[in-house]
Amino acid sequence: MTDFKPRIAARQDAWIALRRDLHRHPELGFQEVRTAGIVATTLHNLGLEVQTGVGQTGVVALLEGAADGPTVLVRADMDALPIQEENEVPYASQTAGVMHACGHDGHTTIALAVAELLSAHRAELAGRVKFVFQPAEEIGRGAQAMIAAGALQAPVPQVSLGLHLWNEVSVGAVALVDGPMMAAACDMTITIQGRGGHGALPHETRDPIVAGCQIVSALQTIVSRNVRPTEVAVVSVTEFKAGDSFNVIPASARLRGTLRAFRTEMIALLEERVRAVSEEIAAALGCQAEVAVEQVTLPVINDTGVNERLAAVFRAVAPDVRLIRNFQTMAAEDMSYFLEAVPGAFFFVGSANPQRGLDYPHHHPRFDFDEAAIPLAAELLATAVASYVLPGAQPERAE
Repeated sequence: MTDFKPRIAARQDAWIALRRDLHRHPELGFQEVRTAGIVATTLHNLGLEVQTGVGQTGVVALLEGAADGPTVLVRADMDALPIQEENEVPYASQTAGVMHACGHDGHTTIALAVAELLSAHRAELAGRVKFVFQPAEEIGRGAQAMIAAGALQAPVPQVSLGLHLWNEVSVGAVALVDGPMMAAACDMTITIQGRGGHGALPHETRDPIVAGCQIVSALQTIVSRNVRPTEVAVVSVTEFKAGDSFNVIPASARLRGTLRAFRTEMIALLEERVRAVSEEIAAALGCQAEVAVEQVTLPVINDTGVNERLAAVFRAVAPDVRLIRNFQTMAAEDMSYFLEAVPGAFFFVGSANPQRGLDYPHHHPRFDFDEAAIPLAAELLATAVASYVLPGAQPERAE
């Protein structure tokens, strides 16, 4: 198999410096102007054909080989989160209220590293690699925007690959799971309409806060009493807004939250029960409830055949890496839309290092990861892509 280790060893410090620069300058979804500019310039300097503004701020680049062969899509997300960073490191965010708290700065760096590694073998490539740098993953809108803008056309990829640095897994381990790996996610909004009035005269009102409290409690029974115990689902209320005065019972209240499951049929069941529970409890208390459910992502479902190839690649190129085959999470990812359209694999590269305090969860204001994951991830992803487009780079079948 192609040995990328010498070039990785020579370039990993530069890649880590790039990651830290991206970390200092985070940008929210569909605002990744600086990040997209760095990506486009880097890819152009590598000699790739580059398109910008795809799905607003997305970047697509094509590495064309010397001979015909399959097209492999490599996807990385670029956006940050609306979180005030609390890390005291030299590369901490310089943008108030915005930080890379999920590792997307690492993902962007890794995909650029893979482009660099593979472009050095352009003359040997049989096929092409389509690099997709996606905006707005955190709000679940970027993948669909890029697909609608033609990211999967001209040429059409035959396989899609992506990864996520993951702080629930220690550095030096990789999670590669057949079938559903990450959950489908829906945004749930429940609007409760009552009748407001004086806080001292509650009998003259139809209190939407009381109705909301009862609804929140009852929603917790959906999973425990409607979902088969051998299946997994989540119904979480994450926002409750009502009123703005101590002595006024408001006329309305709003609940928001998320529904999550690994099967679309289960999402349909959750939505059905949320509607019934909310509407009937509200009615019993003299109020009305309106439920809106919007799908944000599909489940991330890996192709078993692609996973078999990647497992063999990972064992061949990094035999000391611990390969985890049974890891699932209720977190969601809009990589799911690429995988729905193009069979492929999405895998987690462990990035936690508890000994260094680098084990805060994703979306935490002190999230950070062990940068040793960057060269490892670049090697794994580059070798996985090479197994499709570099003749003679195919691995032995996984045991």
